[in-house]
Amino acid sequence: MMRLARVWALAVFLVAGIAVDCTAGGQPQNRPNFLFIILDDWGAGHASVHGVPWINTPNIDRVAREGVIFSNCFTNNPKCSPCRASILTGRNTWQLAEACNHNGIFPHRWPVYTELLEQAGYHVGYTGKGWGPGDYRSGGFKQNPAGKAYNRHRRRPPQAGISAIDYAANFAEFLKERKDGQPFCFWMGPYEPHLPYEQGAGRRKGKDPRSVQLPAYYPESNVIRNDFLDYATEVEWADQHIGRALDLLEQVGELDNTVIVVTSDHGPPLPRMKGQIYEHGIHIPLYIRWGVRAKGGRVVHDFINVRDFAPTFLELAGLNPTPTMSGKSFAYALLCDQSGWIDQERNWVVVGKERHDIGRPFDWGYPVRGIRTPEWLYVLNYHPERWPAGNPETVYRNCDASPTKWLLLSRFDQYYRYSFGKRPREELYRVAEDPDCVHNLARDPRYRAVKVRLREQMFRELRKDGDPRVLGNGDIFDTYQYVGRRTHSYDAWLQYSR
Repeated sequence: MMRLARVWALAVFLVAGIAVDCTAGGQPQNRPNFLFIILDDWGAGHASVHGVPWINTPNIDRVAREGVIFSNCFTNNPKCSPCRASILTGRNTWQLAEACNHNGIFPHRWPVYTELLEQAGYHVGYTGKGWGPGDYRSGGFKQNPAGKAYNRHRRRPPQAGISAIDYAANFAEFLKERKDGQPFCFWMGPYEPHLPYEQGAGRRKGKDPRSVQLPAYYPESNVIRNDFLDYATEVEWADQHIGRALDLLEQVGELDNTVIVVTSDHGPPLPRMKGQIYEHGIHIPLYIRWGVRAKGGRVVHDFINVRDFAPTFLELAGLNPTPTMSGKSFAYALLCDQSGWIDQERNWVVVGKERHDIGRPFDWGYPVRGIRTPEWLYVLNYHPERWPAGNPETVYRNCDASPTKWLLLSRFDQYYRYSFGKRPREELYRVAEDPDCVHNLARDPRYRAVKVRLREQMFRELRKDGDPRVLGNGDIFDTYQYVGRRTHSYDAWLQYSR
């Protein structure tokens, strides 16, 4: 399964010293449209364009082939609502106060790109999952920060676990409401492939569990392979809606003047992936097609942070990013006609998290910061005495329920510890050779200089961001309100278990 990650990591490592001189052209004469498609819990490389045999995504493949594959795109926080807040504001999540936490309040303190485009005359809306889960109204937003909701059209889903929202039909309604010649910005947010899945759906579609290559932190098991096959069917459902959306754009004559972005918020909803600061939690897909301006058939290695989307979209629309945005536009790489490294200095991303799903005493989080470069992933766990996926007595709340989870919880061996056990304060992985992140080199004296260099670079960037965790006020993140169901709290779980 992880063959693609190894290929990408090796390619990045081999060309790390190659830079391409490439600058973007002038502003487009006609303002582009934006179709931003963000799947929920979809991992990097999980598309058939990469030769993955257990998944079939012809429409995602089309966007990738006719557009640009960005091989090094990363979320800066591997959980839904903080990542999506970062996308909208163009800021890292530790710069977003309450919105750094999952299922919290999203304060309307910073401009979001959707509102800026709307103010510039764009028709703006979304379907499916916009920003969330959490509370945006208490933060001062009048509607979901992704835009006006278009969720009226529904259809019977083909299997359990799939949303009834007809994303493509809602996109069609959105297009009908725009004024003649008005540019648009639409956020299509499929809930797939978020758990739960209909167990056995992949096998019933003829998928072969033997085609799934498992990462090193999982034992050999058809239970786990079938989880991936079921996950694949939900990615394929989202892919069908993408195909219908492309057809709609062709019908209205807007396909080639629309910046079509296909991405995710973090990795798959399985242990040691979603919610965790490891390669398969933070590395996400990114394919962008813009027929009239972006030369297709290219693979770009420059590092992209999800906070870079907002300033990129604004630049492509002929607008200036706001001073509040710490992200940097990558329009230059999209508009260039080269592959490989375009900006050689764009070769790192800082990642982190605070409180995700609650399940520890006092509803504490598990604060982490890390830095990813072409070769390395350095991770600093601020409270290694805490359980990284939630406490055992709350059944590890920061890991979604799945057959894979229950299997690992029954083992009490190294595979259990990979996903649920306590972790050392520092971790260092040579991702170019170990994309599964199972060989921690942090205590190896041969790599001490590498560890120190990465840690200092990470701290330097976090201080520049004004990160409270680095500036000595990190406990503030545990004071912010959790607006999800209180039955998930630590005290509620203890009461329930009596």
